[in-house]
Amino acid sequence: MSLDPDDPRPPYAQITNLLRAAILTQKLAPGEQLPSQTDLTKRYKVSRATVQRALRDLEAEGLVVSRQGKGVFVRVRTERPMELRTRIEHAFTEQAVTIDFAGFSGETLHTALLEPIDKVRSGRLRPDSINVRILVPDTRKQQAIPALIEPVEAAPNVRPKGKQAKETPLSRAHGIMLRSTQAITAAVTELETLGLIGEARVSVRVHGFTPSFKLYILNQRDASFGFYPVAPNTVQVAGKPTKILDVFGLDAVLFSYSQKDERGHGTEFVQQGQLWFDSVWSSLSEDFDVWEHPAEGDAS
Repeated sequence: MSLDPDDPRPPYAQITNLLRAAILTQKLAPGEQLPSQTDLTKRYKVSRATVQRALRDLEAEGLVVSRQGKGVFVRVRTERPMELRTRIEHAFTEQAVTIDFAGFSGETLHTALLEPIDKVRSGRLRPDSINVRILVPDTRKQQAIPALIEPVEAAPNVRPKGKQAKETPLSRAHGIMLRSTQAITAAVTELETLGLIGEARVSVRVHGFTPSFKLYILNQRDASFGFYPVAPNTVQVAGKPTKILDVFGLDAVLFSYSQKDERGHGTEFVQQGQLWFDSVWSSLSEDFDVWEHPAEGDAS
């Protein structure tokens, strides 16, 4: 499909929307390679930078994955981030929205919030208040993960400079957490600034242990829970490809629980999950001001 000249959205947003629709309707199947950037620039008659922006947005949504030297591919598990976004969007239909998140960085939460927040901006969703609490590890301190698999060897006569001289797998993880929590804070609190809702609050607290799972509790009645897969990953650290043990939050299978589910243990899980979250929030964590720290590191 070609771009619509009467569409007020910028070209990159239109391309993102067209490719997203093709992925969700499986016109582009899980695992299938997207057309090359050159093909997309010719098809939509736009610059390469516009295409790159669209692909970055799709990757941020968890719909595609970029493989160096090979191209961009549809993620095999695209339904999981979308399922979470659907549940969050449903939570936004209520007047008082509460989201409690515990996990590694909040990167998936940020992606899942994008569309519901856009619908608040456009008036399609009208909650009175939004209160988000984010509980993440203190990545300024040593964590079990991420960890180097093998030492980083500098090239002969080459010394990293500036930010790269200080960059480590942990500082990279810290940068991802900062960017995610800053983006969530800015997007949510802007709704109150614009007068679209009465109250919008985002609170972030950090703790001292490495999480092995992620937990979302929505409006104190619904929960999604998933274990973090741990596997080797190659990332850029100090300007060099580096092998690390990493967590893969976008690939975490989420199990859903609801107090409305009378057939299982939904009520007990939500209640115990809320109890665990509140106990760690109040006794094992400390306030973290996301705006006092510059975001560093490369995004994953």
